[in-house]
Amino acid sequence: MSQTEVQKTTVRVPVFEEEFREDLGWWYKHDVQKAYKVLDLVQAILLDPFTGIGKPEPLKYLDADTWSRRIDLEHRVVYTVTHDRINFLQARYHYE
Repeated sequence: MSQTEVQKTTVRVPVFEEEFREDLGWWYKHDVQKAYKVLDLVQAILLDPFTGIGKPEPLKYLDADTWSRRIDLEHRVVYTVTHDRINFLQARYHYE
């Protein structure tokens, strides 16, 4: 099995950090369509953290395992990927 196949078949536990949960709550209060977009991105990330919707890109100025996907032109979902987890860090603004 290739490394790509292993990456795609690996089951990773999602971990939703406090800032991510707060950001998602903010979206539900202020723009429910963006909240649904965030949930769509979460689902896509869980299926394959490295390809798919939202233009996934590794963040070169942060940890090598840190990635982002576009919610819109201003806001991003930021997450880290390890062999057994995906930590969802934030869902508003650019990378912090």
